[in-house]
Amino acid sequence: MIVILKNNPNRDQLESLIHWLQEKGVIIHTSIGEAQTILGLVGDTSKLDIDLIAALDIVQDVKRVQEPYKNANRKFHPEDTVIPVRDTQIGGGTLTIMAGPCSVESEEQVVAIAKAVKASGATMLRGGAFKPRTSPYAFQGLGATGLEYLKVAREETGLPIVTELMDVTQLELFKDVDVIQIGARNMQNFDLLKAVGHQDKPVMIKRGMSATYEEWLMSAEYVMASGNDNVILCERGIRTFESYTRNTLDVAAIPVLRALTHLPIVIDPSHATGKYWLVEPLARAAVAAGTDGLQIEVHNDPSHALCDGPQSLKPEVFDPLARKLIRLHVFMRGLDQEGLD
Repeated sequence: MIVILKNNPNRDQLESLIHWLQEKGVIIHTSIGEAQTILGLVGDTSKLDIDLIAALDIVQDVKRVQEPYKNANRKFHPEDTVIPVRDTQIGGGTLTIMAGPCSVESEEQVVAIAKAVKASGATMLRGGAFKPRTSPYAFQGLGATGLEYLKVAREETGLPIVTELMDVTQLELFKDVDVIQIGARNMQNFDLLKAVGHQDKPVMIKRGMSATYEEWLMSAEYVMASGNDNVILCERGIRTFESYTRNTLDVAAIPVLRALTHLPIVIDPSHATGKYWLVEPLARAAVAAGTDGLQIEVHNDPSHALCDGPQSLKPEVFDPLARKLIRLHVFMRGLDQEGLD
């Protein structure tokens, strides 16, 4: 249920309403926007008298929310969420480019790539230390050592690091990570989602390969219901009948999610296709559709990469692409502003 308040509500009446709702066992999330203030009520609201609440002087309207996700729902939080990460942010009209190797292979490798992608305009460094692989015989990542190499790269470049957490037992190692990534295979690992919800570090949830929008948003709800509102959604392609590409990128996820949720949206064109030459057109499509960020794999020697070389861009290929994407983002923002004028 959401309670939409009139402008400049009487403070005493508002405190009285909040106290009364809390006595009913309802959790209240307050969203203060430019035009109005909204109280999002989470819990058993079935016994609350809508007419009684609507009759209060400070209340403009009361609505029941049918969707099972509450905290992630735009109805609860009309304004877009902006997530600060060190000296940058995700959302709020910026284009966040997360770039780096699929897997950290050495300190020298990840530092060199970090310097290259930063010079090209990337604002965050992505890199896998723990790697979930389909085959048990494939390279599984350097683990804790890989995390240390990522920290060295951050010290050298200032780029915040994004890396994947696979298990609750690894959480202690992620204290110095800037954004925790939950991979597609763990999107519905509810114990893991609750665990990252109990800390305040930003969490990026990749869409499961067969997940619906609602299932994806319910995963975000698990994190938010546990107390962490710093959630980012990452579309990385879904499994369809098509086998030519690794997955099928759902660009429609951007406008759909924009309507359903206030959370930032990131697109991963590398995992979506598995082919390096498809990364650019899909990245450009995502920017044109209004994504808040991109996650792009960059490797200095893709043919010898220990993980996902065929979908990785060389730094010299990533450089002109990143510059095009930044210009495209500025152009699209200008068009949006023209539409508002």
